[in-house]
Amino acid sequence: AAVSQGHISVVLLGATGDLAKKYLWQGLFQLYMDQVSSGHSFTFHGAALTALEPGQRLMFDVLKKLACPPDEAPNRCAVLKDQFLKLSQYHQLKTAENYTVLNREIETLLRQEGLKEAGRIFYFSVPPFAYTEIARHINSSCRPPPGAWLRVVLEKPFGHDLESAQQLAAELTSFFREEEMYRVDHYLGKQAVAHILPFRDQNRQFLDPIWNRHHVERVEIVLKETVDAKGRTSFYEQYGVIRDVLQNHLTEALMFLTMELPANVSRAEEVLQCKLQAFQSLRGLEKNSAVLGQYQAYASQVREELQKAQDYISTTPTFAGVLIHSDNLRWEGVPFLLTSGKALDERVGYVRVLFKNRAYCTQSETLRDAGHSQCKAKQIIFYIGHGALNTPAVLVSRNLFRPVMPEGSWKEAVGQSDLHVFGQPLSDYYVYSPVKERDAYSVLISNIYHGRKDFFITTENLLASWGFWTPLLDSISHQPLRLYPGGVENQHLLDFEMVSGEVAFTLAEPVELLMYRTIESKFRQSPLVSAWSEDLISQLASDIEKTASQTVARSGQFHLALSGGSSPVVLFQRLARHHYAFPWKHTHIWLVDERCVPLTDAESNFFSLHNHLLQSVRVPYFNVHPMPVHLNQRLCVEEDRGPELYAKEIMALVANASFDLVLLGVGTDGHTASLFPHSEDGLEGAQTVVLTESPVKPHQRMSLSLPLINKARQVFVLVLGKGKHDITTLLSRVGHAPRKWPISGVSPSSGQLVWYVDYEALLG
Repeated sequence: AAVSQGHISVVLLGATGDLAKKYLWQGLFQLYMDQVSSGHSFTFHGAALTALEPGQRLMFDVLKKLACPPDEAPNRCAVLKDQFLKLSQYHQLKTAENYTVLNREIETLLRQEGLKEAGRIFYFSVPPFAYTEIARHINSSCRPPPGAWLRVVLEKPFGHDLESAQQLAAELTSFFREEEMYRVDHYLGKQAVAHILPFRDQNRQFLDPIWNRHHVERVEIVLKETVDAKGRTSFYEQYGVIRDVLQNHLTEALMFLTMELPANVSRAEEVLQCKLQAFQSLRGLEKNSAVLGQYQAYASQVREELQKAQDYISTTPTFAGVLIHSDNLRWEGVPFLLTSGKALDERVGYVRVLFKNRAYCTQSETLRDAGHSQCKAKQIIFYIGHGALNTPAVLVSRNLFRPVMPEGSWKEAVGQSDLHVFGQPLSDYYVYSPVKERDAYSVLISNIYHGRKDFFITTENLLASWGFWTPLLDSISHQPLRLYPGGVENQHLLDFEMVSGEVAFTLAEPVELLMYRTIESKFRQSPLVSAWSEDLISQLASDIEKTASQTVARSGQFHLALSGGSSPVVLFQRLARHHYAFPWKHTHIWLVDERCVPLTDAESNFFSLHNHLLQSVRVPYFNVHPMPVHLNQRLCVEEDRGPELYAKEIMALVANASFDLVLLGVGTDGHTASLFPHSEDGLEGAQTVVLTESPVKPHQRMSLSLPLINKARQVFVLVLGKGKHDITTLLSRVGHAPRKWPISGVSPSSGQLVWYVDYEALLG
C-alpha cells in the first residue's frame, strides 16, 4: 500500500435515518472505493439515538444492501464491500458521556494500529434543532488531536428566514471555526450544476463576447416535480416551495451563471468571493416579483396530517415563479426566471440560457443547413436530470460553437434519437453527458474529503441568500395563491409572463374578484385619489406619465418639479422600472426644494433623486436642474445669490415660470416643499426661490416659494403612511392658513390640484 497519509474517521449522525439510507451510506462507500489506495486509512462510525442492539441491526441492514456501481468490477467491489462493513460500527450517541467514549474508542483503535489521525468528519444527518447540542458535545469532547483537521457537515434547512439563519449561525460559530463547517446544498453536487463554472472557464474564448445583457435574452432555472407533499406536510407547511427549493438550490445555480469568473476557478476562496459579489448586485425583490400557486389537494392533506380544523386555510405556496434582475453592468435588464413546484406535469431540472437572435435568413427554411442555420434558436442548457433526457447533460446549439469539454469526465453523445428539447430536435445541439454518472451526495462527500469549500455554503453566502429572499417571503405571506389541479391537468393555469419588471399569470383567475383599486373623491375641494400605497403609487406614476406625454405633444417639452423626502422614493423607483414610454428625452427636471448640503451627500434631495431615478432613465444631462446650494465652495450663503440664479434659470426656460407639474409632499407639521410654519420668506411676496430654516437638521434649505408653486399648471400632493394620519385629518378641517400650515396655501391660480393620499394616511 502507499505510505500512510494518516487515518480518517467518519462519523455519520442519524445513521439509520432516511437520508442516510437513501444516499449517505452509498456516498461513503463510493468514497472508500475511490480512496482505498490513496494512502489514507478509514473507519466509519454510524451513530443515532437508538440503543446499541436495535441500532446496529438497522444500520447493518442498510449496509448489506449497498450497491456496486456499474463501472466497478463485480469481484473487486464484493471484496471492498466486505472490508467496508468490517470498518463500520454503530454507536449510540445520546449523552455527553457517549461522545467521550466514542473519542476514547477512536484514540485506542489508532494506538493499537499505530496510526496517526489525519482528520475527522462528522456528518449531521439530523434535524436542525439538534445541531447545537451535538455541536457542543463534539467541541468539548470529540475533537481530533492538534494537527488533525475537523470537518463538520450540515444539512438544510439552515433557518427559515434571515433572523433564524443568523441565530443558528451564531450558535454554531461558538463551537466550530468557519473553515470546519461544510453546509450541504446537494444541488452543488449535481453534475450539470457543478460543471457550470468549469464550462464557463474552459469556454472563455467563445463566451467572453456573448455572456452579457447585449446577447442573452433570458435565463430560466427550473426544477419541476410530479410528486406532491403528502406525508411531508408538517415540514412543508413551515417552509413552502421558495424556502425549500428557490432560496437554496436555484439561487446557487443563479450565482454560478451570474458571478464574474475568478482568474482561477479551482481556488475556492476566489470562487466564494466572486459569488458573494454576485449576491450583492441582485436587485431587491418586490411583492410583484413572484407568482404563487398551491395544488388543490394540499389543504386537505395538511388538515388530515396536522389535525387542523375543517376551515383551516394554508397560505403555503407549492408553486412559485420569480423574476430576478441583477443590477451589475453585465446583466442589467436580463430577466432570470426561477421556477419550481410540486404536482406538475413532469419531473425535470435544468438551467437554460437563451441568446438573442440577431440573424435574418434569406434562404427558405427547407433549403438551409439545419445544424448551422443562424436563424435557429441559440441556447446553452445545463440539464440537471430526469425529464426527456433522463441523464445529466450539457447542450449547446450547433449554431453557437462547439464547446470545449473535459475528456475524462464528459463524453459527446452521438447518433441520438429524434427527441425534441426546448423546441428543437436533439440533433441541433452538441450534447455531452457524464462518463460516470455520480449522484450528488457521492460528489459532495468526495469534495468534503478533498476539502473543496467552494462546493458548500459558507455562513456569509447563506446570510446573503436569506437577506435577498426574506423581504419577498415577508411581503407575500398573505398573498392569494392560484389553485391548480395537479399534473397534466394544469394545462395553461400556471403559465406566467413578464410585464415591465414584474410577473403575472397569463390566464385570468377563473373567477375574478376585483376590489376596485382606487377611490376617487374630494379633499379640500380638490380631486382626491386614494388607495393602498402600492396601488396609489402606480396610479400616480401613470398619471404623471399621461400628463408628460400630453404636455410634450402640446408644447414639445415637459417641466417637472420634484420634492425630496422619503415618500417620493417609491414613486421614483416605479417611474424608473415601469414607465418605458415616458418622454424623458423632452423632460426638464427641477427641484422643489433642497437641503443645504453638497449634492453628493446622502442627505441631499438631488442625491436621492439621482440614485432612485436619474441614473436609470435617459434624461438629457442639460435638462437636469439641481438647486445651486453649493457655490464658491460654500453652502447657501446669501452673498452667493443661489436663489436668484435658480429663479433666473426658471424664467429663462419655463414659459411664464409656470411649471407643467409640481410634485409636493406634506410634513407632519403641515410644511410643504421647504416652506415651514411661520417661515419668514416664501409664503407670500414676489420672491420665487428662497432660503429657509427647517426646525430639523439639516436646518438650512432652499425652496420654491408658494406664489411660484401656485403658478403651476398641475400640482400633485402625495401623502403616505400612518404617521401622516393626524395632519391629514387636520387639513381636511382647516381653511386657507399658510402661515400655520403652509400646505393649506397651495391653490394653483389657473392650474389643477390633485391629492394622492393612501388609506393609512386617510383612515389611520
